[in-house]
Amino acid sequence: LLGATFNTIESFTSIAPTSARTYILHSSLSSSQQTTSSLLNQDENYAKSFEVIDTCAASGESSDNLYESVRYIDRNAIKLYPDETAKNQLWDRAHGSWKLQLATGGGRFTTFKPVPIFAYAMIDDRCFGNGVGFNEDRIILSLLGPHYFNAKRRQMGIGIEDIYLFSSEVTSVTPGFLTDGMGLGKTPEDYKESKTRQPTFTIIGASDKSLIARGGTGGIAIWTRLENDIRPAAYGEK
Repeated sequence: LLGATFNTIESFTSIAPTSARTYILHSSLSSSQQTTSSLLNQDENYAKSFEVIDTCAASGESSDNLYESVRYIDRNAIKLYPDETAKNQLWDRAHGSWKLQLATGGGRFTTFKPVPIFAYAMIDDRCFGNGVGFNEDRIILSLLGPHYFNAKRRQMGIGIEDIYLFSSEVTSVTPGFLTDGMGLGKTPEDYKESKTRQPTFTIIGASDKSLIARGGTGGIAIWTRLENDIRPAAYGEK
């Protein structure tokens, strides 16, 4: 199960969770954000691409034009997200609870394949979390830690500070060889000092329904937005 959870990190994938955290931060848009939204809406190929991506994300089934749709978003990132405002707006859209639906499995592959297990990711104001379970109501294993978003690169670095089994925190009783292997408690400074790479993900695109991200090995994952907050089932939040 730990291996499966780490694999979901690569596909996308402590600060203790609090019920006060919320997902979508932008209740109102500034004039610059409205301009950015307008530019996206005016790009017909962007809209058509996300129609395909949203449909495949919801169904968990690929299509003949899915890869090309993702590729359009990826290749036109400079045009679609031309400044920090646009990139932070993308980051805001990436907040929420997500179910992993499709993945290429590596940078060399261009075919999206269904993910056979229930794997989730969660981004809120302070943390990134992910894990595996039977379904969104019965989560077996979860990881949680701070995220570090680099708007310029659209990259999210992650840390792991807590481990949960069936929504109960078990960090202190997890064997050291496991916590050491996953980099438990490591900060960006720790990775820099040890000359190792912190797990990072590049946000390719996000809509109200789906999320696209690239992992460290180049593989691309597509997620569908869950209707309900995953945190109660994963971390015991009320």
